[in-house]
Amino acid sequence: MAVGGTAPPRGSAAAAASMRRRRTTSGGASGGAGAAGTMLQFYTDDAPGLKISPNVVLVMSIGFIAFVAILHVVGKLYLVRREA
Repeated sequence: MAVGGTAPPRGSAAAAASMRRRRTTSGGASGGAGAAGTMLQFYTDDAPGLKISPNVVLVMSIGFIAFVAILHVVGKLYLVRREA
Protein backbone atom coordinates (compact mmCIF):
# COMPACT_ATOMS: atom_id res chain seq x y z
CA MET A 1 0.00 0.00 0.00
CA ALA A 2 1.09 3.52 -0.58
CA VAL A 3 1.91 5.90 2.28
CA GLY A 4 -1.31 7.88 1.80
CA GLY A 5 -3.43 4.78 2.44
CA THR A 6 -4.54 4.23 -1.14
CA ALA A 7 -3.29 1.33 -3.22
CA PRO A 8 -1.74 1.98 -6.64
CA PRO A 9 -3.85 1.10 -9.68
CA ARG A 10 -4.08 -2.63 -10.20
CA GLY A 11 -2.11 -3.02 -13.42
CA SER A 12 0.54 -0.39 -12.71
CA ALA A 13 4.24 -0.93 -12.23
CA ALA A 14 3.94 0.35 -8.66
CA ALA A 15 1.41 -2.35 -7.84
CA ALA A 16 3.69 -5.02 -9.33
CA ALA A 17 6.65 -3.72 -7.34
CA SER A 18 4.56 -3.70 -4.18
CA MET A 19 3.54 -7.32 -4.72
CA ARG A 20 7.13 -8.31 -5.45
CA ARG A 21 8.28 -6.65 -2.25
CA ARG A 22 5.55 -8.34 -0.22
CA ARG A 23 6.41 -11.81 -1.47
CA THR A 24 10.14 -11.56 -0.81
CA THR A 25 9.77 -10.28 2.76
CA SER A 26 7.01 -12.66 3.90
CA GLY A 27 9.20 -15.68 4.60
CA GLY A 28 12.52 -14.07 5.43
CA ALA A 29 14.05 -13.92 8.89
CA SER A 30 10.74 -14.56 10.64
CA GLY A 31 10.98 -18.27 9.82
CA GLY A 32 7.82 -18.42 7.74
CA ALA A 33 9.15 -20.93 5.22
CA GLY A 34 10.78 -23.13 7.84
CA ALA A 35 7.68 -23.20 10.03
CA ALA A 36 5.51 -24.21 7.08
CA GLY A 37 7.94 -27.01 6.26
CA THR A 38 7.78 -28.45 9.76
CA MET A 39 3.99 -28.14 9.93
CA LEU A 40 3.64 -30.10 6.70
CA GLN A 41 5.61 -32.97 8.22
CA PHE A 42 2.66 -33.71 10.50
CA TYR A 43 0.45 -34.41 7.49
CA THR A 44 2.70 -36.77 5.56
CA ASP A 45 2.43 -40.56 5.61
CA ASP A 46 5.93 -40.77 7.08
CA ALA A 47 4.96 -38.86 10.23
CA PRO A 48 5.30 -40.93 13.39
CA GLY A 49 2.36 -41.47 15.69
CA LEU A 50 -1.22 -42.61 15.66
CA LYS A 51 -3.07 -42.09 12.40
CA ILE A 52 -6.74 -41.26 12.98
CA SER A 53 -9.16 -40.00 10.38
CA PRO A 54 -10.90 -36.67 10.97
CA ASN A 55 -14.27 -38.44 11.25
CA VAL A 56 -13.03 -40.55 14.14
CA VAL A 57 -11.71 -37.45 15.90
CA LEU A 58 -15.08 -35.73 15.42
CA VAL A 59 -17.04 -38.71 16.79
CA MET A 60 -14.70 -39.08 19.76
CA SER A 61 -14.92 -35.39 20.65
CA ILE A 62 -18.73 -35.39 20.42
CA GLY A 63 -18.79 -38.55 22.54
CA PHE A 64 -16.57 -36.91 25.13
CA ILE A 65 -18.82 -33.84 25.28
CA ALA A 66 -21.88 -36.09 25.68
CA PHE A 67 -20.14 -38.08 28.43
CA VAL A 68 -19.30 -34.90 30.37
CA ALA A 69 -22.89 -33.67 29.97
CA ILE A 70 -24.21 -37.00 31.30
CA LEU A 71 -21.85 -36.78 34.26
CA HIS A 72 -23.20 -33.31 35.04
CA VAL A 73 -26.79 -34.58 34.96
CA VAL A 74 -25.94 -37.59 37.14
CA GLY A 75 -24.11 -35.32 39.57
CA LYS A 76 -27.12 -33.01 39.84
CA LEU A 77 -29.50 -35.95 40.39
CA TYR A 78 -27.20 -37.46 43.00
CA LEU A 79 -27.01 -34.14 44.82
CA VAL A 80 -30.83 -33.78 44.83
CA ARG A 81 -31.33 -37.33 46.23
CA ARG A 82 -28.75 -36.74 48.92
CA GLU A 83 -30.41 -33.56 50.16
CA ALA A 84 -33.92 -35.06 50.28
